[in-house]
Parts: sequence; structure tokens; C-alpha cells
Amino acid sequence: MRRRQISPLMLIGLTIFTLLWLVPIFSALYTAVRTQGDLTANGFFSLPRELKLTENFMTAWSTGKINVYLKNSFIITVPALIGMLGLSSLAAFALARYKFRGNLLIYFMFVVGTMLPYQILMIPVFYLTQQVGLYDQYGAVIAIHVAFQLGFCTFVLRNFMRTVPGEILEAARMDGAGEFRLYYQIMMPLSLPALAALGTLEFTWIFNDYLWAIVLFKDANKYPATAGVNALKGQFITDWPILIAGSLIATIPTVFVFTFLQRYFIQGLTLGSGK
Repeated sequence: MRRRQISPLMLIGLTIFTLLWLVPIFSALYTAVRTQGDLTANGFFSLPRELKLTENFMTAWSTGKINVYLKNSFIITVPALIGMLGLSSLAAFALARYKFRGNLLIYFMFVVGTMLPYQILMIPVFYLTQQVGLYDQYGAVIAIHVAFQLGFCTFVLRNFMRTVPGEILEAARMDGAGEFRLYYQIMMPLSLPALAALGTLEFTWIFNDYLWAIVLFKDANKYPATAGVNALKGQFITDWPILIAGSLIATIPTVFVFTFLQRYFIQGLTLGSGK
């Protein structure tokens, strides 16, 4: 296939746009290796008088307890992701491949659920977790993430599973496969691109969640990384290089996951566009 040539003007424009997009990242890296005294005395746009290439990152990791906050993020994110994808794939399989009364109504309930702003539910959820004894527990945040993302995941997977030819499932039934076997041995492998795309998105959303953590946790030692980074901010004075170093460390898992799964993520975004 012949590749389209990019004009020099477009190349210059794309280069400028890319550099502008990278300015916040370079600014964060530049600040993270400086000292607070240097920033206060000379300002952000000055040349650094002293560099701390690793000290600020080590201080944020140990003294700032970023290692603890990152562990908490994984404790919340991994079970929520598994539960969310597992439950939504089961619901999507039933809604996509079986005809029963109320099928469309249940599907629309999932769709409407995705449009519900969760900010209006913060106070009811806060009191609910207190009533059931889940307040200040990891289980509360995990359950909330599963519940609130279930509609979106079911919506995406249901539409994807409807594109799988029914002849494949009929052939498996004729070979004696049960309904649950159709789900996990045929439909799940065929749905891997959609599951990977959803997994990448949901990992990023849950890992970077800030709101539910500060609403449902009282103990700051249980905070995930996003809420924990905020704890590095002092009451009167903030050490910005250490705070930004901690923020950069906290972004590493999401960058790694997106880089590792970007091929599946792009496939998931372009599903159905090649007909």
C-alpha cells in the first residue's frame, strides 16, 4: 500500500504541537530534580544551581510513603478490574446472545447507569458504607468502582459480542458444549481485543481515582497513590520538587500498562470501522 507523503508544513506543525504537548512533562521532570530552596530563590524559569537527580524521588518513595500508596492502589485496582470485567462479560454475553423478556430493558438500564454523575451519590454512598460496616475498608472502594463501571463495560462488551457470528456458537452446541462453556471457551477468547481495551481504560480510571478514596477512607495510610500524593503537600510550606517527584512515580504503572496494551487498546477503538 502506498504511503501518503507528509508535507513539510504539516511536519513542522506536528513537531510544534508535539513539543507543546510535552511541555508539562518536561516541566515536571525539570522541577523534580531541583531543590525547593533553588525554586524559591530563583524561580521556576531559572537555571538550576543544584540538581538532585535521585534524592527527591527516593525521599518521595520512602519518607513520603509513595511505596505504601502505590501498594494501596494495586490492592484496590486489581480486584476491582477483575470483578468488573468478569461480571460485565457475563452480563454482556447474556444480553447479546439470548432472547428473553426484559432483555432490552436491562440493557437500557446499564446504558442509563453510565450517564449518572456519581458526584450526586457521594453522600448516600458514604452513609451506606457506614451502615454496612464497610467505611474505611478497601472493600467499599472496590465495590463502588465495580458498581459504577459495570454499566459502561457491559454496554461495550454487549455490542462487541453481538458481532460474533452465531454459527460459531451453534456449531459448538452441536458438539455438546454447554452454555457456560460457550462463554469461557469461545466468547471470551474472541472478545480479548475488547476486554484488553476496556482493561486499559478501566485500570487508568480506577488507578487515578481521587474522589472515592477521600470520601470512603478515614485512615490516610489506606489512601491510593493519587490521594497519597496530596498528603505530601504541607500545611504552610510545600516542597514542590518532592511532591512532583512523587506524582511522577505514581504515573509509572498507568504508563506501563498503556504501553504494554496499546496495541489491543487501538484495536478495541477501531472495532467495526473496517467493514
